[in-house]
Amino acid sequence: MPDGVIAPEDPRAEDIRQLLAQHLAYARTHSPPEDVHALELEGLLDPSVSFFSYRLDGELLGVGAIRRLDVRHAEVKSMHTASSARGRGIGRALVEHIIRTARLHGFLRLSLETGSMPAFAPARSLYASVGFAVCPPFDRYTASPNSVCMTLLLAEHYPGN
Repeated sequence: MPDGVIAPEDPRAEDIRQLLAQHLAYARTHSPPEDVHALELEGLLDPSVSFFSYRLDGELLGVGAIRRLDVRHAEVKSMHTASSARGRGIGRALVEHIIRTARLHGFLRLSLETGSMPAFAPARSLYASVGFAVCPPFDRYTASPNSVCMTLLLAEHYPGN
């Protein structure tokens, strides 16, 4: 893991709001409107969401969140690394932190939705490299040629799998 600090943080902080705006702009540039599932700030303030930042010497380089879907299942949300910091392992550090957090909270399954377009290939590759596998749509997602759903079983035996 690169040097830096991953910690819970308020998504209303100015630098975080700016990075989240970049995240939403990226999603809207590469996905049709009906398939942009990134959370707006209000969604990140929901009590079901735990939001994290990655900072190096105080500089915000990445963000990520976990959203509780039910007592056994959580979702990765708002994963984004600043464009100037990509390729340095920050996304991997964040997703590994989210996986550890999900396990600590007793979740048995962690899922996510990302784009199917080439712009999202690095994200899909990162998720696959830590054990996520393509799965059918979950929660409120529906099948779409623009989306890829992935899941990671956090417990060896997951009922309903």
